[in-house]
Amino acid sequence: MHDEFLCHVTGYGTCDGRRIGVPLGTYRAPTLALALWWLRDRASWMADRLDPRPEAEHLPAGALVPVADTVADVPAELRAWCADPAQQNLVADELAAGRLVRIAAFDDTTEYELLAESVDALRMQRTAATLFTPVA
Repeated sequence: MHDEFLCHVTGYGTCDGRRIGVPLGTYRAPTLALALWWLRDRASWMADRLDPRPEAEHLPAGALVPVADTVADVPAELRAWCADPAQQNLVADELAAGRLVRIAAFDDTTEYELLAESVDALRMQRTAATLFTPVA
């Protein structure tokens, strides 16, 4: 069982013709349960900022308008992922097995990425690379 998990949230967009990543948060989770909680919390956090509730007090009346049905609904995708127990179990199984997990949602301008990986698996990869590096 992997005990610690490194979790990241990043937004990617294009600036001056180049793909740019903007870190939106990092968390070193001491348990699998906390890694899953943090990923869900950050997904909800992004969804709420991308698609705030119309009744939010900090928004003036009429500030929000619906978008066309053809536009990717990243907030809805993130909220659906958070609410899907099967997806949560899949992520838990992958992380427990030491595999990297990536959840991504896209719209016309931006990619939103949640990433998690086992700290133990990272250490094992580094150790294996060191042990098996050819010496000239």
